[in-house]
Amino acid sequence: MTNASPGFLSAADLVSDVSAPRELVLEPLLASNSIALLYGPAGIGKSFVALGIAWAVASGGSFLGWRAPCPRRVLYVDGEMGAIDLGERLALFGSPPPNLEFWLPDRNPGRALQLDTLDGQLRLMEGWRWPDLVVIDTPSSLTGLAGGDAERSPAFQRFLLWQKQSQRAVLLVRQANRKGAARGTTRSEDALDLVLALRRPADRCVTDGVRVEIHVEKSHRLAGPALVPVLAHLQPEGIGRASWQWRGAGVSRLDCAIPLLREGLDAPALGRALGVSRATAFRLQRRARQRGLLFNPRPPEKAT
Repeated sequence: MTNASPGFLSAADLVSDVSAPRELVLEPLLASNSIALLYGPAGIGKSFVALGIAWAVASGGSFLGWRAPCPRRVLYVDGEMGAIDLGERLALFGSPPPNLEFWLPDRNPGRALQLDTLDGQLRLMEGWRWPDLVVIDTPSSLTGLAGGDAERSPAFQRFLLWQKQSQRAVLLVRQANRKGAARGTTRSEDALDLVLALRRPADRCVTDGVRVEIHVEKSHRLAGPALVPVLAHLQPEGIGRASWQWRGAGVSRLDCAIPLLREGLDAPALGRALGVSRATAFRLQRRARQRGLLFNPRPPEKAT
């Protein structure tokens, strides 16, 4: 029995692949054939941030300035949270998009779902409707590995590679180790296209709730302003509702607003993109114009 020879590509083939348009599920962050990791210490708000990303992709909306070009199917696989707790979190943000679906352990009794086995992988994929983004929160809760490092499993690595080859984006959510770094081996990190680290702001208070800095620690694609850390704060809005407010960490809200205004966003759209009120958005627009940061030509005068 002979092994199949490896497939080789010419340099011209690779250049041709680069010139082809890349599908983005969340601009400029997530591409359709990428494996991303979101990690941070316990209790910092990892699941809230992951839900925000999933919601934006499923609705074709925006989250912390990242935009989904169109609505896409999203499957959120959570190995720890129960349906009631997760439902309460989702209710904070209004009516959820129809493209967002969940797999939860308390709604799937029987054998535990172990994604480090072929049987577990097939059980999951047999029921899904070909999602464009799969969120796995957390890999250690969905494998049978004693060490809690799911990415050490060759079977789980093959599962991730298969999703990437299928032009699917995968977001892994996991807890940082005791030193604050991402859990896992160097080998598992090498397979990741994007690593997002959640850190507590230096001026954070216990009454802040979910308030985090999001840092891009590794990226194969991002450059320039896309690498600026984001300071995000989940703030309550009345009873049973909440919304995100954000800006670049160490960057003023006006600095975040200027490129969006230059793209042609009006004040209401700017408010939605930044997660601020309409009044604040109009103030930012007015301030940018007063400082001459926007080109706003005067309309032509009517002939008399």
